Amino acid sequence: MKKTAILLLSCPDRNGLVSRISNFIFERGGNIMNLDEHVDSDEKIFFIRVEWDMNNFSIPASDLDEAFAPLGKEFNASWRIEFTDKKLRVALFTSKYDHCIQEILWRQKLEEFPIEIPLIISNHPDLQSLADQYNIPYHIFPVMNDSKKIQEERELSLLKKHKIDTVVLARYMQVLSPDFLAGFGDRIINIHHSFLPAFIGGNPYKQAYKRGVKLIGATSHYVTEELDEGPIINQDIIRISHKDTTRDLIRKGRDLERLVLARALHLHSEHRILVHGKKTIVFD
Repeated sequence: MKKTAILLLSCPDRNGLVSRISNFIFERGGNIMNLDEHVDSDEKIFFIRVEWDMNNFSIPASDLDEAFAPLGKEFNASWRIEFTDKKLRVALFTSKYDHCIQEILWRQKLEEFPIEIPLIISNHPDLQSLADQYNIPYHIFPVMNDSKKIQEERELSLLKKHKIDTVVLARYMQVLSPDFLAGFGDRIINIHHSFLPAFIGGNPYKQAYKRGVKLIGATSHYVTEELDEGPIINQDIIRISHKDTTRDLIRKGRDLERLVLARALHLHSEHRILVHGKKTIVFD
């Protein structure tokens, strides 16, 4: 894999930002391969994703953060630099539903994601055979109200041991505690079987059926302490009619869920997302 660097940056908007960043790369021998930027005209915030070839770059990857830091400080920016030769290490969390995790494992087998999946964690044994098909270790942590804290501590210890970068909740039917979330920030991705912010919480398809909606959707978002309120990464919808039963909505919705979550993971793994408050800037 060709090694490229990716800068993701946000800062107050001002003249010359693209030029200054481009010159920083050019003056050190970098060849820009992709550049995408956006300005929020209401908040006057500038966002950029720029990727360049590291082949002839004069600064080694290990020193790049330090070299860029003065420019980032001058811009009063929030920024990070990623490298494409380093695959994200992703842990999949799941319960009993298999459609989302099936989609991710299949696409990973086709090498669509620049990730590694060292382990799968579940609160049920139901998908052990699926993990075995892909030769991925499957760890079961049954969760009861009186054991949830202890089980989460064990899960976090396992994630630390395997140096996990990102957690994907592939229909993991548990609410993670604030203590669990604190260690990952914007690195836990969830799929919600509703077009948020509509039908937050449980049984959204039943809620949608009772409401008589003509569209249903699915939403992938980063997880925060506020249930189903995290920054949205990807969404999609499908039309339905009065002829569709709740069972039809569930069947159609599952197709959306697996695709929406897969797209979100792809965007995240290619470092195409900047989180800004409750929103995301997605450079797709």
